[in-house]
Amino acid sequence: MANERPSANAVARDEWHLQDGAALAAHHAVDPEQGLLADQVSQRALTYGPNRLPSADQRNVWSLLLAQFSDFMILILIAAAVISGVVGEWIDTLVIVVIVLLNAAIGLVQSWRADQALAALQSLSEAQATVLRSGQVQQVSAQVLVPGDIVLLEAGNQVPADLRLLKSAQLKVDESALTGESVTVDKHTRVLEGSSLALGDRLNMAFKGTTATHGRGRGLVVATGLDTELGKVAGLLKQDNQRSTPLQLRLAAFGKRVSLAVLGICVVIFAVGVLRGETPLLMALTAISLAVAAIPEALPAVVTILLALGARKMVAVNALIRRLPSVETLGSVTTICSDKTGTLTQNRMQAQCLVVDAAEACASWMPGNSAASAAHVELLRAATLCNDASPAPDGSWLGDPTEIALTEVAAQAGLNKTDLDKGWPRLSELPFDAERKRMSTFHPDTGGVLVYTKGAPESVIPRCSTQWSASPGDQAAALNPSVWLARADALAARGLRVLALARRNFELLTPDAATPDAVERDLSLIGLIGLMDPPRAEAAQAVRECMAAGITPVMITGDHPATARAIALRIGMVTQADAPVLTGVVLRTLDDAALQIQVRQVRIYARVDPAQKIRIVQALQAQGEFVAMTGDGVNDAPALKQADIGIAMGLGGTDVARKAASLVLLDDNFATIVRAVREGRRIYDNIRKFVRYAMTGNSGEIWTIFLAPLLLLPIPLLPIHILWVNLVTDGLPGLALAAEPAERGIMQRPPRAPSESLFAHGMWQHILGIGLLLGSLCLGVQAWAIGTGHAHWQTMVFTVLTLGQMAHLLAIRSESEHLWQLGLGSNRPLLGAVLLTFTLQMATIYVPWLNPIFKTQPLSLAELGLCLAASSVVWLAVEIEKAWRRARLVTQESATLDEPPASS
Repeated sequence: MANERPSANAVARDEWHLQDGAALAAHHAVDPEQGLLADQVSQRALTYGPNRLPSADQRNVWSLLLAQFSDFMILILIAAAVISGVVGEWIDTLVIVVIVLLNAAIGLVQSWRADQALAALQSLSEAQATVLRSGQVQQVSAQVLVPGDIVLLEAGNQVPADLRLLKSAQLKVDESALTGESVTVDKHTRVLEGSSLALGDRLNMAFKGTTATHGRGRGLVVATGLDTELGKVAGLLKQDNQRSTPLQLRLAAFGKRVSLAVLGICVVIFAVGVLRGETPLLMALTAISLAVAAIPEALPAVVTILLALGARKMVAVNALIRRLPSVETLGSVTTICSDKTGTLTQNRMQAQCLVVDAAEACASWMPGNSAASAAHVELLRAATLCNDASPAPDGSWLGDPTEIALTEVAAQAGLNKTDLDKGWPRLSELPFDAERKRMSTFHPDTGGVLVYTKGAPESVIPRCSTQWSASPGDQAAALNPSVWLARADALAARGLRVLALARRNFELLTPDAATPDAVERDLSLIGLIGLMDPPRAEAAQAVRECMAAGITPVMITGDHPATARAIALRIGMVTQADAPVLTGVVLRTLDDAALQIQVRQVRIYARVDPAQKIRIVQALQAQGEFVAMTGDGVNDAPALKQADIGIAMGLGGTDVARKAASLVLLDDNFATIVRAVREGRRIYDNIRKFVRYAMTGNSGEIWTIFLAPLLLLPIPLLPIHILWVNLVTDGLPGLALAAEPAERGIMQRPPRAPSESLFAHGMWQHILGIGLLLGSLCLGVQAWAIGTGHAHWQTMVFTVLTLGQMAHLLAIRSESEHLWQLGLGSNRPLLGAVLLTFTLQMATIYVPWLNPIFKTQPLSLAELGLCLAASSVVWLAVEIEKAWRRARLVTQESATLDEPPASS
């Protein structure tokens, strides 16, 4: 039946390139010269559906808002607010609710993230198509195409579906957005062999979303919508690969531990108090105070704000964060998987060397090095005249990137294509053909016709019999093809795209005689030109800095292995010319376990498709690596989403890549990644400093409340005091920590292990020890004040706790350097926050209308002086701790140096 869906058994899916075009047309019940009939189109539209990609599922604002309340710490705060309300502490309840709502508002603003990738893919595919139906050429929306349609292509058209080409007239297609290969692909219609061919090697196919840049073609639609290669990318993007970042995991684990600890301590305190004869209501109030003290109310909000401020600062270095928690993820990155084309390279072809003597060095001459020889001038004249690039109104050039590069290098040597075309007008041509792999142009010459031929070395050199000489009187030298072919192979092995140029003079050449076989033989070889998409100027330095920071750069590209290795060698990603390259064909034969072994040693992956990029990223993650993936094309989008942090190009990248990424480089500069990593490490360090600061303060509060009943002292702090300390003294200075400069040597240390605890490197000991010291100071002041008859003892405890945390904050700005080394003015926002917090604390004590709210009383000058002296002990203790740690580190390093070498 003409309307039935083609059988999957008759033609294996994805192997259209292995099938004969006529057989495929018969299989799809279509005449290539007439196209589908109207009833066939209608039936197949019902069977296959529209040729479009599904829209991204849009979450409404309410679902995003509810998601902000799923964090465990937030749930604990809500529970604390409920308990405070039940016992009548409405001020406490109000403060906690404000904190929760502030955190939710910040998270909501930052939650619009890249489920928009599918929408971008859909906009990419919105195009018109020229189709042959019922013998008539029609312009239709690409969305109504069905398998079996006959599509006509010409230069400038976007390919509307996956096509098996049936006709090709010098058709070239730019597939860089899909495959990553910067060179346009010459298409043909012949049947290919080998089921494992990469997309870039399927030369008889044209894929949806790519662009025809030259020539014309006719193709049979073999896949539409999600069945296309572009659709498979959309399918990969639709998979839910959102994982929690390291900080999210650590804060979640911390929140659960805090809740269990709070429950246990509160039960103990309540039971001990009741057994001592205290009233249950009083002990319930004490337990609530302890619960409020143990829960760092400001922690979720301040961490979110710290990340937001860090994201804003990253914009200043041209790094735009699209997913807020990714700010701190940068500090954990151990591997950067980078696409080659457009990311490490400039995505524009450029001549690298001109060779007119098979024995000469590649870079013996380039424009600007010295005066051009006659042979080099002739080589560039041939490359310019045998060239289809055309001038654009803005002075640039339009056409194939390789031909534009040839035009540009000739211009550098003083040969203007426009002038040459006028002086040697093109009389005729033999257009490039994928079978011949060469083209020839005919130009008037003294006494006859001059033919220039340009093409692949293996296609041109065997047709040459002599080496062209610049001296008119010289006898043309006989050519040794094997020497020149070996030279071309050596250039290709360096990752260059090599073209051979030759010429031949005719006294008379009639149109009938101007056939390829008659013209393109007995040629005189002029020379070779090697071209490459060159590395970005800053790429090598960025790679070196990544390595110094303990980050391994890895190249993943759809380009040729030799080209990938050459670029990797030039930018220092590998150091050996024979560095291993894992190709997509080989990767397809590896199971996950074998691939995980390979990723430990391979730094270059070539000819890989989008699904394989994801497998590589997953294999690295299975090895414990924290992976960043950079890219700019459609082919990169799924891996960008799979990676722990996806990094897209903002200028040269596609919308699909940008919206699938967590970080967008606004200047398309690979070096910006290094600056972003540095900033990410600084932000994470400052988050650790805030956690150290906040939790040490909370530890002091817990010790104060926990030990007071055991020491037969009254409840030293009320819930409003605890909330004030946790919100104001934690919040304002905590925000100011965002401005703390980076520690010295931040980019010379290795990435922190993804499994590393937020409280590593002695933080727990610091929190408990300094917290116990602060609690002891508070209780010591309380006991002295009560014993000496000072009625303001509770206000004094409140003040010691607040000022002690300010002293602690000034001391922990660096984990190694003393305050006098840093200088008070090196973080002016923090200094201002400390002074503001001190002022607010004084207001709670000395502003009369605030006394009943905070249950405080004015202190005498002597009482305030005692509080200041007690709190300064905390600063002194932390400075002594830093000195002890530094001395211990020096001792350990000396012991390591003094160890005798191991005997062999």
